[in-house]
Amino acid sequence: MKVMILSSYAPTLFYFREDMMKAMINNGHEVIAAAPEPVEEWGHKFKERNIKYVSIQGIERTGTNPIKDINGFFSILKQIKKEKPDKVFAYQAKTIIYGCIAAKLVGVKGIFALMGGLGSVFRNNDRRSIARDILKTEYKFAFNLCDNVFFQNKDDCNEMKNTGLIQNEKIVMINGSGVNLEKFKDKPITQFPVFLFVGRIIRDKGIIEYLEAAKIVKNKYPEARIQIVGYFDTNPTAIKKEEISEYINQGIIEYLGPTDDVRPFLEKSTVYVLPSYHEGTPKSVLEAMAIGRPIITTDAPGCRETVVDGINGFLVPVKNANKLAEKMIWMIEHREDAEIMGQESLRICKEKFDVNKVNEVILKTMNLLLKGKV
Repeated sequence: MKVMILSSYAPTLFYFREDMMKAMINNGHEVIAAAPEPVEEWGHKFKERNIKYVSIQGIERTGTNPIKDINGFFSILKQIKKEKPDKVFAYQAKTIIYGCIAAKLVGVKGIFALMGGLGSVFRNNDRRSIARDILKTEYKFAFNLCDNVFFQNKDDCNEMKNTGLIQNEKIVMINGSGVNLEKFKDKPITQFPVFLFVGRIIRDKGIIEYLEAAKIVKNKYPEARIQIVGYFDTNPTAIKKEEISEYINQGIIEYLGPTDDVRPFLEKSTVYVLPSYHEGTPKSVLEAMAIGRPIITTDAPGCRETVVDGINGFLVPVKNANKLAEKMIWMIEHREDAEIMGQESLRICKEKFDVNKVNEVILKTMNLLLKGKV
């Protein structure tokens, strides 16, 4: 069969869905990846993995221009008509909405969507209520066209179900995107204390609370190293580099820039910290767990799926820098316990978040598990 994977951002398609696409190929299927970024930039990277890459121009992940969105829809429609996939798998808001509609219009028989997280438009109680209402209507229409919709956490699933946006029989639960345990391997903690955050530098990831907590921690333990790895985004909650420059200049945090490979940073860390306001299931946390690191994250949708409080780390309240700092300081003062928590992270990761187990559910649901292997 021919399967088209639709995304509104090529880097996440390449790095977050690589194992899933490989599993499809291993089962004898042809995979076409589609995202807005140019073929000249991304085509060769996918080709190296026996995946064809096509560009769906006009889709802007965070844009609000309706003319561009319409052009993006017709670009998706054109590519689906051209490639004639047997099944379409879409994730991220715009490609779910426009991709499912386009696939239905073309007559694709198998249409599937993945909800990675409801995002800031849904979760923030602010002026974007009109945008939220529009998005809900669009999701409901798109989900009606799907055979199944994959959800990564119960909070998002219940939100959609309780507001009547999806029928229960279409829901399939999966444990995040999973993590490749052959690529991310257990590494002993050798540097102490090093706290690490990896992700887009936006408010919804809890960056502001991380910065404020870092100030508290450094005041008590100046030797602590508190790091950020990631890029500055165009998300509605994005912050500018100038906003963290003060913390960098004062030596409160270390900004290490973006990266295509987080493993060297994870391996040099002691504790992984993600004070996010909401997630699908945070892949960065799963990768830190696979390396064998204790986790401090928030008691928020998606995040709470990864931590058994007090066992492999701590859950702290959302938007609470003081509680975050308290748990960071606890990790410094309880090194042996922190290392035990790291091993608990690895155990949970193997039991629940192995990417092969996640992909098996996806491929079975899509009727693509032909060879019985992922």
